[in-house]
Amino acid sequence: MTDDVPRSIPSRRDLLAAAAITAITAGLPSIAEGKAGDKPTKPHAHKGHRTMSTITTKDGTEIYYKDWGKGPVVTFSHGWPLNADAWDGQMLFLAQHGYRVVAHDRRGHGRSSQASNNNDMNGYADDLAAVIETLDLKDATLVGHSTGGGEVARYIGRHGTKRVKKAVLIAAVPPIMLKTPANPEGLPIEVFDGIRAGVAGDRSQYYKDLAIAFYGANRPGAKVSQGTLDQFWLWSMQAGAKNAYESVKAFSETDFTEDLKKFDIPTLVLHGEDDQIVPVKDSAVKSAKLIKGAKDVYYPGAPHGITATHADQVNAELLKFLKS
Repeated sequence: MTDDVPRSIPSRRDLLAAAAITAITAGLPSIAEGKAGDKPTKPHAHKGHRTMSTITTKDGTEIYYKDWGKGPVVTFSHGWPLNADAWDGQMLFLAQHGYRVVAHDRRGHGRSSQASNNNDMNGYADDLAAVIETLDLKDATLVGHSTGGGEVARYIGRHGTKRVKKAVLIAAVPPIMLKTPANPEGLPIEVFDGIRAGVAGDRSQYYKDLAIAFYGANRPGAKVSQGTLDQFWLWSMQAGAKNAYESVKAFSETDFTEDLKKFDIPTLVLHGEDDQIVPVKDSAVKSAKLIKGAKDVYYPGAPHGITATHADQVNAELLKFLKS
């Protein structure tokens, strides 16, 4: 008579534990495969592969950008104190119509790093140049809104039009916003001191108040959603306090007169006639006269933020100009 030894049936917990041990040990290198002192294998890197949508400028500043679509290139430079997302309405529209659209966050704004230096128009223009050259963009149409229009103008003044096919200035700050002996129609320095005080103080509330005039929500019959006002505040709060503060001098006191005279490509100038931020008569009207052959279009009753409040009209005008 033989004795039957009872065998235990493994539990579900035992099976799971065994599987875990097997998985862990399977990932360990064997002694035969790796001797002491061997160098670890480096991951294969593809030439030109980008793991993040950022470029690093010469001074070490990281500039965030987004790059959508395929086709003729259009770049976008945003207004103060926003970021590239302010162009989503135009970028999506043009990407859907066969264009490659590229927009970056200005240094100190949005997702770009908050650089302590070069928060001026030369620095902004050089950052735009870095984006264009790093991505090797050619025959590009440069579009700038508000401060971004100054960025485009200074880019052409400093870097020329070798990579540029056309330019568009929308509610842009050139030729110069500040009132000076040479520009008596400009805004007094006290206006810009007030902006700086707002940024240095309770900038969160300041940006909420600024959004109302930016989009003309304080005008009778205005239809500006709360969402539009809220996103202005959100984008503004992403800008560094120091960067936003120093940018006020850049967009208000920089004289772009000589930059505008260097435009030698087709240029479109768009502006709202009820712009409470950048008065049309001291900006677009003068810029259109300084740029040889510029086409200027004005929207009656339209505010500063026309890329949002008059998106359909602006998009149609952009597409028409790009195709011309």
